[in-house]
Amino acid sequence: MDFTHARLNMVENQIRANRVTDPAVLTAMEKVPRELFVPKALRGIAYVDEDIALDEDRFLMEPMVLGRLIQAAAVRAGDVVLDVGCATGYSSAVLAHIASTVVALECDDDLVIRATRTLTDLNLDNAVVVTGPLAEGYPRQAPYDVIVLNGAVQQIPDGLRGQLADGGRLVAVLGDGRWNSKLTVIERHGDAFGHRTLYDAATPVLPGFAKAPDFVF
Repeated sequence: MDFTHARLNMVENQIRANRVTDPAVLTAMEKVPRELFVPKALRGIAYVDEDIALDEDRFLMEPMVLGRLIQAAAVRAGDVVLDVGCATGYSSAVLAHIASTVVALECDDDLVIRATRTLTDLNLDNAVVVTGPLAEGYPRQAPYDVIVLNGAVQQIPDGLRGQLADGGRLVAVLGDGRWNSKLTVIERHGDAFGHRTLYDAATPVLPGFAKAPDFVF
C-alpha cells in the first residue's frame, strides 16, 4: 500500500474538506505516518475516516475530529501542550510538529511503551510520554498553553482546567460521544474560564471522566 498517497488523500479529502484550514495542522498531518500508530494488522485501514479500535475501550480518533480539535486549540510554535489520553501517540506526533513541547499523558502501561517507542523512532524529541490518571492531568509540568483531550468526556475536572496557563486553551468533545456531543474550547483568563461551543462531534469516550451519579433519596 502507498501510505504516502493515502496520507495526502486523508488530508485533502477528510481534513481540508471539513473546514480544517490551518496550514500548520494540515502540514503536520501530512508529515506524520499514521500507519505506524496502529497495530500492524490494521495498517491497511490507517487512513480511513473512522475511529480505529486499539483495544476494547481505546481508539485512535478519527482524523477529521482530531484535526478540528487541534485547529480549535490554535496551537502556536512556542506552546507547551498537554495531550491527555495520547494512546499510541499519533495525536502527540501531530502536535509535536506544531508546538515546542508536548507532554503526552497515558494511563495504560502498554500504550505508554508503544507511544514512547514510535515517537522515539520518528525522532520527535520534543514529545515525552508520561504515565498517570487521565482526569488528573500532569500538574508537575503545568501550566500548559494548550490541553487536548483525546476523546469524548462528560465533564472536565476543575484540577485539569487549573493546569492551563493564563490565556491557555483546553479543547475537548463534551458529551457521550454521539453526534449530540460538542467540540468545546475552554479559555483561561486569570481566574475566569470562558467556554465556546464550535461543532457537533462524534468520537469514542475517553475513560476516567464520567460524572458521579446524582444522589437519589
